[in-house]
Amino acid sequence: MTKKKANSNKKGTGGRGKKDQEKEGLLKEFFMTIVYLAVVCLTVFLLLHYVGQRTVVRGDSMENTLVNGENLIMDKISYRFSDPKRFDIVIFPGPEEFGEHPYYIKRIIGLPGETVQIKDGLVYIDGGVLTEDVYGITDYIEEAHDAARPITLGEDEYFCLGDNRPVSFDSRYPEVGPVTRSEIIGKVWIRIWPFSKFGSVD
Repeated sequence: MTKKKANSNKKGTGGRGKKDQEKEGLLKEFFMTIVYLAVVCLTVFLLLHYVGQRTVVRGDSMENTLVNGENLIMDKISYRFSDPKRFDIVIFPGPEEFGEHPYYIKRIIGLPGETVQIKDGLVYIDGGVLTEDVYGITDYIEEAHDAARPITLGEDEYFCLGDNRPVSFDSRYPEVGPVTRSEIIGKVWIRIWPFSKFGSVD
């Protein structure tokens, strides 16, 4: 009888050990799931704050390239390793409106050290017509504003225009003026909405 009792006790202990192992397995799985979700959330946070950021087009100053209401992802890291290039579409804070600085989306036309002028309805860079400027919604720029006179850009300044030249509020205006490198938050990378137009933006 004693031996049977001993055997019975061993079986009972084994059963409890298996349950404990199952509990430990579930706890470990739960813990790993929490860690996984934390890593995913942290990765998304870092990507959105330091690599890319969603932004929405407001207004019609970049038509027909970008249309009001479209959702974009901005690349915030490329300019840490390379300089902005002509015709990049960049994002920077505009002049103060109602106590805030709305983000502007414009295209780089003039680069640091260049002299920009708009005359006879065309963009001139260092005295020559910028023939590659095929992005404007009109071939003729009626309103030159400050750019009616030559503007020589500083070592870290960029001259930016909206593609919809007749209505764009951009570097031609004294309230905006040339944009410094430090003011550029990033460049437009891809369009994510509407889905029918998903993809890179020229």
